[in-house]
Amino acid sequence: MMSIKALLAKPFAKYIYNSVQKWAKNPIETQEKVFQSLISEARNTVFGKDHNFEKINTFLDFVKQVPVRDYEDLKPYVLKVVEGEENVLWKGKPLYFAKTSGTTSGAKYIPITKESMPTHIEAARNAILLYINETGNSSFVDGKMIFLQGSPILEKKNGIHLGRLSGIVAHFVPKYLQKNRLPSWETNCIEDWETKVDAIVEETLPENMTIISGIPSWVQMYFEKLVQKTEKPVGDLFKNFNLFIYGGVNFEPYRAKFEKLIGRKVDSIELYPASEGFFAYQDKQSEKGMLLQLNSGIFYEFIKADEFYSEGPKRITIKDVELDVNYVMIISTTAGLWAYNIGDTVAFTSLQPYRVIVTGRIKHFISAFGEHVIGKEVEQAMKEATAHTNIRISEFTVAPHINPESGLPYHEWFVEFENEPEDFQLFISKLDHSLQQQNSYYFDLIEGKVLQPLKITVIQKDGFQNYMKSIGKLGGQNKIPRLSNDRKIANALYDLKVSK
Repeated sequence: MMSIKALLAKPFAKYIYNSVQKWAKNPIETQEKVFQSLISEARNTVFGKDHNFEKINTFLDFVKQVPVRDYEDLKPYVLKVVEGEENVLWKGKPLYFAKTSGTTSGAKYIPITKESMPTHIEAARNAILLYINETGNSSFVDGKMIFLQGSPILEKKNGIHLGRLSGIVAHFVPKYLQKNRLPSWETNCIEDWETKVDAIVEETLPENMTIISGIPSWVQMYFEKLVQKTEKPVGDLFKNFNLFIYGGVNFEPYRAKFEKLIGRKVDSIELYPASEGFFAYQDKQSEKGMLLQLNSGIFYEFIKADEFYSEGPKRITIKDVELDVNYVMIISTTAGLWAYNIGDTVAFTSLQPYRVIVTGRIKHFISAFGEHVIGKEVEQAMKEATAHTNIRISEFTVAPHINPESGLPYHEWFVEFENEPEDFQLFISKLDHSLQQQNSYYFDLIEGKVLQPLKITVIQKDGFQNYMKSIGKLGGQNKIPRLSNDRKIANALYDLKVSK
């Protein structure tokens, strides 16, 4: 028999579906309202005055006054906010800073304001409600739900709380979900990831788990520990578990492994949250892509990825985007980010309504586990590991190894040496240490035993040249990507490795 809670979820889901349809069916008008509201609200901020917001009436005015910036470019303004100044990027002070790993200068502080915070919560809630409306399945609201996330313990800086986004969001779980939610507050506060997962296994085993949510690599670790402890598939342990919610990385490489661990297929909902905003969520099980959140205080611009580094690339709004084109996504938000490049590339899978998939980063990267390692970091690690030695490198590239035959996943470095290290273990240790020092996410994953330290596969002399030749890209401007987020290059290089 269905509970009152499960019964009430259906009309509420229908109501939310209808309200989402109102803006989704009027996308241009919705975005214009968001744009005008943002400019109006921020006119008297330091940023607004510096960029002549009082003269901005149209998107073209905005393009003339406000250049595209990444975090480094916006940093002088952010530092004023961090130091406690008011009305800098947005009116007043932010409620929180989401602290993230910076790519070039340590930690990044992304402001979250009283206007932007609710949009994070609403988007996550609406993703579940639209699933209920589409499938009619609401029985899971009576079971236990787990959200694998960072510690909710927050620091304070000049009166403003700061922490990882998932830890901040933990403070805003709606009251009607509090009793259903796991893990407990105490378990959620455990810093060491392996200890935390062990505690979560103990807490969840006796429960009726119906929703499990988190980054796939972390959830996989949790599932593996459940199976290891009980020698049963997850689907047998949790007979009513039918919905997996994920975001942060591409799920496809994990899907087959998940089905094996669960013992059956389960529905999934993809989310696209970030510290800078909650951009999209999967609104239909049958459609590819996620519904772009056009009514959440975020104004979107797009630049074709292949034009991004050219002189004065064209900035467009949603009304001019095309299907299946790789765009760099630029945002302006109620948190005070203006023409801000988050570094992601997206492609539209639908224009009625506007749905996107995340295609990667504008720069090469590895983020199979949410670590966002970039080319600069692996190059710096190699530079430091070979400094003051006679080790010489001809070429290298890095790829994630998600499902090794044994042990934890790791980063695999394919290296062609001109002069090999005498002590391979010391060389690997230096490489890994340097990468951990540069990238706090990678450090957390190694410390938390989600990843094991990197491994090196030695490539034979001229191996990289032979690979480039085999794909018709030898010479000219063609370069081996320093890193990639899949195994395409890695698998091809296996034929060229040195047998040891």
